[in-house]
Amino acid sequence: MSNIHPEFHRFLQRSDKQSLLKQQGLVIWMCGLSGSGKSTIANAAERVLHQQGRFTVILDGDNLRTGLNANLGFSDTDRLENIRRIAEVAKILVSQGIIVFVSAITPRGELRDLARGLIGDDLFEVYIKASYEACEKRDVKGLYAKAARGEIQHFTGKDGSFEPPANADLVIDTESTSVEDSAFELLEAIRDRIALA
Repeated sequence: MSNIHPEFHRFLQRSDKQSLLKQQGLVIWMCGLSGSGKSTIANAAERVLHQQGRFTVILDGDNLRTGLNANLGFSDTDRLENIRRIAEVAKILVSQGIIVFVSAITPRGELRDLARGLIGDDLFEVYIKASYEACEKRDVKGLYAKAARGEIQHFTGKDGSFEPPANADLVIDTESTSVEDSAFELLEAIRDRIALA
C-alpha cells in the first residue's frame, strides 16, 4: 500500500459535478427477495427522473454478475464481496453527483451494514417487501421453480435466509402497491435529497 498515492485532491470536486448536473447524488439501495419488484421499480423511477433531466445509473445485481461480479457465487463470502464491489462502484458514482439505483437482494443485515459503512449518508435504503409466496407466484425468471426442484442451492428465502431491514428509510409493499404507485412513492421520498440546494 505504500506505493499507492491517491490523486483525489487534484480532481474536480463533487460540488462542481452536481452544479453541472443540477442535482445532488444519492444511492437508492433497493433490497428484497428475487421477484419482489426491485428492478421493475428502479426502471420506472429512472424513466421519470430521465424525463425530468436527471442523470441516473442503475446497478442491477443480475447484470453485474455477468461482468464485474461474474467470478462470484452465492456463498456467504462471495455475497459479501458482491455487495462490497457494488457499494464501491456506487460510492464512486454518487461522488460524481449521479443518482444511483442499486437493485440487489442484499439478504442480511451485515451486508446492508457493509454497504452503508462504505457509502455513508449518501445511502437511502429501500426495502421492497413481498412474501416468498407472492414472489414464487410471480416467478418472473423461473428461479422459484428451479429452487423447488432443488436445482438452486442457497436460494434466498428457501435455503438461504432473508432478514428484513429493521430501519429502512422506506418500505414499499409490492403485494399491495402497483409499479406506478411504488415508483411515485419512491420519487416523493427522495425528492428533497436529490434537489440541488
